[in-house]
Amino acid sequence: MNVQKTLVINLFKKGFWDMLPLNLAVIPWGILCGSLAIQRDFTVLEALLMPLIVFAGSAQLVATELIASNAPLATVLFTTFIISSRHFLYGLAFRDKISHLPAKWRLSLGFLLTDELFALSGDSKAFKGVYRLFYALAAGGSFYVCWLLWNIIGIFAGAYLPDLTTLGLDFAIAVTFIALVIPSVTTFPMLITVIVAGICSIVFKLLQWQLDLVAASLLGMYAGYISYSIQAKFKLAQVRKGS
Repeated sequence: MNVQKTLVINLFKKGFWDMLPLNLAVIPWGILCGSLAIQRDFTVLEALLMPLIVFAGSAQLVATELIASNAPLATVLFTTFIISSRHFLYGLAFRDKISHLPAKWRLSLGFLLTDELFALSGDSKAFKGVYRLFYALAAGGSFYVCWLLWNIIGIFAGAYLPDLTTLGLDFAIAVTFIALVIPSVTTFPMLITVIVAGICSIVFKLLQWQLDLVAASLLGMYAGYISYSIQAKFKLAQVRKGS
């Protein structure tokens, strides 16, 4: 029992420390979201509810601007749905890892399943095994708490800060995603996936296609799958030739 308790505590610690660099990386992003809500005439309560319930940085920024411009509710919901649709892909990839867990834990991890947690859990050895739940909860939970904290700082500093949207702090979004992707590019198929997805996302963005991110992700994954299949066949042919 003591061994299990020690293991769980160590996994909680590892989840927290593994996520810490990403918790710090989104400081400008969180402050931007919080201050923007105040500068767009949200009340403090409304500004607090955004990160508390939405918990999605890019969707939160867009929703704040749409609500401030009196956009119809249907427009706000549809736009945030499209922006966050990549999480559907994350959920599919995550499914096999947590399908054995009770519904309450699957729902909890589904809420905490951000880009950061998905990248971290897919790459970390600590997420494998019986106790993967504790690692994921610690990593995802610490990110949620830090995201709320950075937003709160932005909310209460918003009245004293200039319009942060003019300072380019939203570039923190791009930096965070780059930091998530680069460490995972360790194989040729992964490199192909990143290149194809990156090029497609730029092209689709220029074409102003609303499903740009989802389509680019799917095409990138398909390209990665094709390159993996070709690479596997080539290796098999080499083995047969050698034998």
